[in-house]
Amino acid sequence: MGVSGVFTSSPENGVRAVTVDFPPVNALPVQGWYDLADAVRAAGRDPEIRCVVLAAAGRGFNAGVDIKELQRDTGHSRLIGANRGCYEAFAAVYECEVPVVAAVHGYCLGGGIGLVGNADVIVASDDATFGLPELDRGALGAATHLARLVPQHLMRALYYTSRTATARELHAHGSVWKVVPRAELAAASVELAREIARKDGGLIRLAKAAINGIDPVDVRRSYRFEQGFTFEANLSGVADRVRDTFGKESPQP
Repeated sequence: MGVSGVFTSSPENGVRAVTVDFPPVNALPVQGWYDLADAVRAAGRDPEIRCVVLAAAGRGFNAGVDIKELQRDTGHSRLIGANRGCYEAFAAVYECEVPVVAAVHGYCLGGGIGLVGNADVIVASDDATFGLPELDRGALGAATHLARLVPQHLMRALYYTSRTATARELHAHGSVWKVVPRAELAAASVELAREIARKDGGLIRLAKAAINGIDPVDVRRSYRFEQGFTFEANLSGVADRVRDTFGKESPQP
């Protein structure tokens, strides 16, 4: 079943797969973030579902926000829409009533970090890379979620430089559960989801709520705080100045 570029399927009893497909690079438009949020929330509400697999088709898992959509906007409506859409999608993954397994291949950038940082478990292919190129794109945000994947000082270094980390590097930090060849990613993700889905449906929901309740950082509030600086960058004009260099050359200091 598909909604826009978001598709759902049931590869196993008790497992719902939510797959994103926005060619060419899975840079999601505003509506795409809302559609993704709706699909994940619907899966979590289904009493028959005990685990969700979040995956993507195409060249990479997620390239973040559709920058071209923002560039076509003469005001701030699409920026506000992207901010709210990302917030909803990230929150939907975090608040999903059952565990969410992120199946990551290729690049996982920007908003992709928000999704996987809020997932419960990450399975990645050996070609996967993770990063926040926000400073190169006239944006801020998702440091909240990158900080859930790597230690604090590494998060800052990756954020300030826009560099990426590999799946194997994140596996060494304990944030990626398993690294597999690209051809085995779907099977490995479903295998883990199947193991989780064997648990009692009521108990797994209580477990998810309990674990979220003891998180040391409120990811929704901290991400919303970051978004305020994204909007300030746009109001000041610095975001447009940097964004206009996107895909052309490195921004000048």
